[in-house]
Amino acid sequence: MKNINNVETQNTEENVNNSDEEIKILEEKLKSLKAEKYKKLNLVKTEFEGIKEGIRKDGKKYSVRDDRSRFFYPSEWIKFFDSLTKKQKFTFRFLINTGCRINEARHVKVGDIDLDNKRIIIRITKIKAKKGEKNHKPRTIPISSQFAKYLKSVFNKNNLTNEYYLASSNNPKKDEMLENPKLFKGGILSNPASHIALKKTLKKIGIKDWKNFSIHNIRKSLETWFVALNVDGMKITAHIGHDLKTAAQHYVSADVFSFEEKKQMRLIIGDLYQQVF
Repeated sequence: MKNINNVETQNTEENVNNSDEEIKILEEKLKSLKAEKYKKLNLVKTEFEGIKEGIRKDGKKYSVRDDRSRFFYPSEWIKFFDSLTKKQKFTFRFLINTGCRINEARHVKVGDIDLDNKRIIIRITKIKAKKGEKNHKPRTIPISSQFAKYLKSVFNKNNLTNEYYLASSNNPKKDEMLENPKLFKGGILSNPASHIALKKTLKKIGIKDWKNFSIHNIRKSLETWFVALNVDGMKITAHIGHDLKTAAQHYVSADVFSFEEKKQMRLIIGDLYQQVF
């Protein structure tokens, strides 16, 4: 008669081996799917790990990242922001203080910002076609006391009235603005210009994986900082404009940040983490 313990041990080892084999098979399938995707898009590897590049029909290059999880540590953000030009700073200050997508931010008008009650109405939001959305879903988000004070000084200095868009330029083919819109020349940069400013500045300050950043990583950073500062998960999803599934995929433990780093977060975004509703 076989020893029961020996049989159980043998079965356990077989299960582990089978699991390892299944994982290897799945990993190979994933690699194969990615390779097929890159082939269809005519993407090629670059010198940067996890980055592929392709060429659009108009001849312009674009890149695709395998990993979109990178976020700014507070010290990185401070160094990055301090290295921006005066013209670029309004764009990035707005993005980190609101968590808006660049297109959402560019369509905000001065009249959409309630400085007294510290909130902004985001009217042009991302339409998630895969989820059956056909129209924009406006959302209202809070802003910090410090950022409200800053915006008030900018508006007063530049004589910006309610009908002004915060965008610095207008692309009639892509933007959903009124005809002949009033624009803030020192305002939010276009999507291409903001990406160029981001990449160049990150490279300039010595961020080794600067290619892993896009404008989206600023939203990711604010979301991560909210978690670190103990903001309720449901409130974060409402503010950022994510569903719970997407938010869960972006989750990062607050334990990765030190006390000093959390202190730096509060200096950057002010009391925003206390205002989120």
